[in-house]
Amino acid sequence: MAKSKPSKKKTSSDGRQAAETADEAGEMPSFETALERLETSVSRLEEGEMPLEEALELFESGVKLSRQCQSTLEQAERRVEILVADRDSEEGGVGTIAFASDDSELED
Repeated sequence: MAKSKPSKKKTSSDGRQAAETADEAGEMPSFETALERLETSVSRLEEGEMPLEEALELFESGVKLSRQCQSTLEQAERRVEILVADRDSEEGGVGTIAFASDDSELED
């Protein structure tokens, strides 16, 4: 079993250290976990009771979480569209479209 590097992050009362350690290991938090962490970050930033550097780090983390959540929602939307298209094609409606898992194929 590989040793994990010690976390430089402080342990908070709401247990964020475990989630942050998972991020450092290259694991993405689930949509629900990312959304919860984003909501917590927004609340902490709105309180305004932290040094500027810490606020900037928290804001940067929030932007990353926001992008992850948006990407996850877009992927879910594409999956739903494909499932609906599959159902429609079975009923004689529109055919399916190929699912592009790479966002670069969707950009114009």
